[in-house]
Amino acid sequence: MLHVTELKKYYEHMKSIVTSEYSIHFNSKCYTELNAYLRKSNFSKIVVIVDTNTHNYCYPYFIEKVETNLEIEIIEIEAGEIHKTIDTCVGVWNALSELNVDKKSLIINLGGGMVTDLGGFVASTYRRGLKYINVPTSLLAMVDASVGGKTGVDLNTLKNQIGVINTAQMILVDTHLLSSLPQNEIRSGFAEMLKHGLIQSEAYWNSLKDLSMSTHQDFDDLIYESILIKQDIVDLDPFENNLRKTLNFGHTLGHAIESYYLSKQKKQALLHGEAIAIGMVLATYISRELLGFSDIMCEEIKTTLIKIFDKVKINREDIDPIIELLKHDKKNEYGNINFVLLDAIGKPKINCSVDNEIIINSFKYYNS
Repeated sequence: MLHVTELKKYYEHMKSIVTSEYSIHFNSKCYTELNAYLRKSNFSKIVVIVDTNTHNYCYPYFIEKVETNLEIEIIEIEAGEIHKTIDTCVGVWNALSELNVDKKSLIINLGGGMVTDLGGFVASTYRRGLKYINVPTSLLAMVDASVGGKTGVDLNTLKNQIGVINTAQMILVDTHLLSSLPQNEIRSGFAEMLKHGLIQSEAYWNSLKDLSMSTHQDFDDLIYESILIKQDIVDLDPFENNLRKTLNFGHTLGHAIESYYLSKQKKQALLHGEAIAIGMVLATYISRELLGFSDIMCEEIKTTLIKIFDKVKINREDIDPIIELLKHDKKNEYGNINFVLLDAIGKPKINCSVDNEIIINSFKYYNS
């Protein structure tokens, strides 16, 4: 497995990614750009939203690098997907009100995807919108959650049902912050990188599947390329009308599996990437059945993902309730459940309808 503590600061050379809406800065340049932005902006105060983990492990490192005379307030929320709810938002909104946070305040979200999603939503809705910055502290947030302006929270256990698309002022990607992550969290983020390879580039997929997940000097370049892949797609389709839907490969069933396991007290909850890895195996099988996706590549993808992620036993009695959850998927239109499938690696196809029998068989294929 990848030992993040062994990663050195290899990508100080990485150029900032500049879009029409915001910029993504890397490593030491994060703080140069942040401090320059604070100097030129007339903010009244800064509020940093953290969870219980990032408050302890990331905030002290981060705040030492911030140069400002502005008052800085901290709002801490409970860590974990189970707390990504409107109730948590209400608590944060109340805290903002008690702190007399006004329209000229800046929100900085310091955390993984749960914090950047929820914090971005809070910032986008409090007083009809405050400016915010994302500082992702997990690999998942760096390569996926914090990029592209999607914000929101879960509705009960249904993933990301409430939210808006509203971009951050900037995104600061400092890989030193990964050093506090356990290995299962690193794998969770790696699932999204593998997805980027499957929908965009066979060469990138091959680079990732051949990665030993041990010390690897080029891992920083792979993170950078993953961010570029997502950002290029978002630039072309910021509001997910067409191309951006391809980023949901593996997510239709993956989100349903994640929600199901989150709702069952007797089952071990799955991290996002763990569920999406299962979803990608299922979607690849369905692609083989419906679109003629290569048998050899289908088996390679299954073997690669199961090698990286622990196999989860999905019982037959679990499958029907998981399929039932598909009706809540955000990509659904006119009552139809829409899947993202693959004609080939790098050639995704959106808005695909799939019969339940094929979905059930995809679970059999995963379990076999």
